[in-house]
Amino acid sequence: MKYGSLYFYTSTIKSWKPLIHQYQFYSLLTESLSFLHKKNCIRVYGFVIMPNHIHLIWQLLRANGRESPAASFMKFTGHQFESHIRTKNPEDLQQYKVDWNTRKYNFWQPEPDWFLLLKEKTTLQKLNYIHMNPLQEKWSLVDDPGKYEYSSAKFYETGIQTFDFLHDYRDYDDRL
Repeated sequence: MKYGSLYFYTSTIKSWKPLIHQYQFYSLLTESLSFLHKKNCIRVYGFVIMPNHIHLIWQLLRANGRESPAASFMKFTGHQFESHIRTKNPEDLQQYKVDWNTRKYNFWQPEPDWFLLLKEKTTLQKLNYIHMNPLQEKWSLVDDPGKYEYSSAKFYETGIQTFDFLHDYRDYDDRL
């Protein structure tokens, strides 16, 4: 991963469990992206938050302290997941228990997928994939991409800015 470059990124909840939907963690994820954006660590050009995974088209601008923005995002959201589940349904934590020196629980599958986007055509293909994800038969979350709340589709269809961290991919500048 190289700062300043544009990536298609996918991170999935451990064992593909629908944790995001089960505990309604959608806003937690958008708030975390917003926080990193306000710290000028990331720029997001497309996204969708699904019941058990997230897709982003993003640019990492600089480290958040000593760690990459991606690591900060995973770490912060993992801590928030643990805290919330511990309060609401502590027995669910057992599904995410790990025997690691660094933590007791892991919610995200290790090694998310990174795909470097070098061409506009590929970026548009990935953006379309992101926006169509909620319509896939196995999800059937909405019948129109612009109706899915936790996606950049509405922004690209209407120009309405709902998320402060979201930028138009045509404004991407790799000279940052």
